[in-house]
Amino acid sequence: MKIVFAGTPEFAVLPLLKLHETFGIAAVLTQPDKPQGRKGILTPSPVKETAEMLGLPVLQPVRLREDIAPLKAVGADLMVTCAYGQILTQEVLDLFPLGVWNIHASLLPAYRGAAPIPRALIDGERETGVTIMKTELGLDTGDMLLSAKTPIYDSDTRDTLEERLSRISSDLIVEAIGSIKNGTYVLKKQGEGSLCKKVARTEVDFSKTAREVSCLIRGLSPAPFAFARKGELTLNFWFAEEVPCEENAPAGTVIAASPKEGLIVKCGEGAVAITELQPAGGRRMSARDFCNGRKLSKGDRFDQPVL
Repeated sequence: MKIVFAGTPEFAVLPLLKLHETFGIAAVLTQPDKPQGRKGILTPSPVKETAEMLGLPVLQPVRLREDIAPLKAVGADLMVTCAYGQILTQEVLDLFPLGVWNIHASLLPAYRGAAPIPRALIDGERETGVTIMKTELGLDTGDMLLSAKTPIYDSDTRDTLEERLSRISSDLIVEAIGSIKNGTYVLKKQGEGSLCKKVARTEVDFSKTAREVSCLIRGLSPAPFAFARKGELTLNFWFAEEVPCEENAPAGTVIAASPKEGLIVKCGEGAVAITELQPAGGRRMSARDFCNGRKLSKGDRFDQPVL
């Protein structure tokens, strides 16, 4: 059985490694190298770097739908996709007699779309998971083969949850491909689902509850960040947690800012302790270290976001 693996980010690396170790991969499909940094240096994707380390052929069409000949020439039976980053046409799907199978980081039919991991965190979900589904032309609407769950912890950020779901994905896709190879798999149709959009850098609205603020910050960490402003000072937040609060102060008010107490901000309900942050143009640091610089004081108030 010849398998093509299509993926791009770090999330897809463990599934690629596990599939190649178990079944062997005939070729890897990934996005073209992208310019990164101030100098715009062309940088390969994590999946390309891994494929080259494994000595696997790499295909990087700018637009797959316009350049499928190299993929067709592989003559693979099956393709696995994992955050590849391009929409597949029916012509591409028809290349693989045993189908195209997608690793999706949610418990489908919930959170179809481009950003299921940060959206689950931002929405305050207590559970998420991975679904292996058969790809069709609809957006993550294909029949489901396998799924696995994991709790979402209050200590999770986008990167820790991505790492855990990547490990789950690597085991689950091996089990799925094994069942396809043996002809023992059973598919289940999806019901009505929900669609999630991409995430973007977002200014914190402290009038929301402490849980909503904490979930937003954790869901956008380490990128693209939730942030807040006070005048010319802009802070990107890496981590926040809910804390008890009896202060009667407007939302966005700093109720503690010291090396001993750290940075605590009043919310519409409750308060959040910001434990790690990064001033715009500066380095990542603990909130206690930041407060040692006395750039914020108790009683200061963050600007209200323009909604």
